[in-house]
Amino acid sequence: MNAVPQTKTSRLSIIKDPELAPSGYRKLEWVSQNMPVLNILKAEFEKTKPLAGKTIACCLHLEAKTGYLLQTLQAAGADVVACASNPLSTQDDVVAALVDSGITVYAIHGESMEEYHRFMEMTLDAEPDALIDDGADMVSMLHKDRIEQARNIIGGCEETTTGIVRLKSMDANNTLLFPMIAVNDAYMKYLFDNRYGTGQSVWDGINRTTNLVVAGKNVVVVGYGWCGKGVSMRALGMGAKVIITEIDPIKANEAIMDGFQVMPMSEAAKLGDIFITVTGNINVIRREHMEVMKDNAIMANAGHFDVEISKGDLHDLAVSTRVLKNNIEEFVMADGRKLYLLAEGRLVNLAAGDGHPAEVMDTSFSLQALSIVYVIQNRDKLGNHVYNVPEEIDKRVAKLKLQSLGVEIDELTEEQKEYLESWDTNL
Repeated sequence: MNAVPQTKTSRLSIIKDPELAPSGYRKLEWVSQNMPVLNILKAEFEKTKPLAGKTIACCLHLEAKTGYLLQTLQAAGADVVACASNPLSTQDDVVAALVDSGITVYAIHGESMEEYHRFMEMTLDAEPDALIDDGADMVSMLHKDRIEQARNIIGGCEETTTGIVRLKSMDANNTLLFPMIAVNDAYMKYLFDNRYGTGQSVWDGINRTTNLVVAGKNVVVVGYGWCGKGVSMRALGMGAKVIITEIDPIKANEAIMDGFQVMPMSEAAKLGDIFITVTGNINVIRREHMEVMKDNAIMANAGHFDVEISKGDLHDLAVSTRVLKNNIEEFVMADGRKLYLLAEGRLVNLAAGDGHPAEVMDTSFSLQALSIVYVIQNRDKLGNHVYNVPEEIDKRVAKLKLQSLGVEIDELTEEQKEYLESWDTNL
């Protein structure tokens, strides 16, 4: 652990090793070459400086793609301070490069939960004007322990489904003290990031870690939201037999129409070879399911927090445990069965992989950059509520993405516009 002084502030970053910066810069260069929309915005921000004089606090997965977002905010004139939203997703070389480029960071791969919370406190000690959160932990800390500071926050953005659930609960109970933009709910986020990003990166993490074949296996996907759809689609493409468990009858019908088996977890637990949780809820795989799982069943989580698979139940049932290899923990049951947990039950795509592809995060992080600018520029018009990303921002990112791909689309003619706006179909 090293304390590294910042050249532009009196703050000290806390990172693993500043000497890792060259490797981090190479990773940032690679992702920047594959994030054309963010490149366009970065070039624009360098001229307009929409965040000049503002301090932006970020609690995010600190890997290369997120690092490039932070550099884009910095290009917009912001003083950027960051901590990790997950102890296992931090890439120490990327963090070193960010600090070398003038961004304050408090994060070390594998940091303890005590360090996790302390680093978040230190990030908030920078007195940010606005924030970008991933899971709403930073927002929660402000509302629990820093009420007066929370009252002075201009607003922020939230990246995840899990975080937005928490924020909407706060909004419904009239406890939210500043406006938050639900970036996850933008079309250019969840239709692509959650489905194609999660779908690919979850399997990247699982396959990299286990080095096992997927074809022919029973894969149980717990939850059929947009992330679950993506994970299921990719499993099917690799030859798996996919089983869906759901609590929502509409999503269950959708899964059936998409060609998957649907059944309760009590039945799926007996059949699965690989289990993947994507619900945002707690203990969706627990004792009664583990008691009937097959020998050598593998469990992985793709939800934000490590609570979807009950690690407490797993430890209670096990007569012995050991780590077989990085990110694979073995639990031996009393009857001799062996169950395996990947990446400590944390986000498998980030804890055991590199997260979503750069091209997918290009649009998600472009939404983040534009949304945090929107919050700051429109604070007087916003109450203390959760807001959707404005349609004009969502569509701007969509158009920029098409532009970067060299794709053109049609536009409505004046006749067509008039037809759509009229109730009289005899025009």
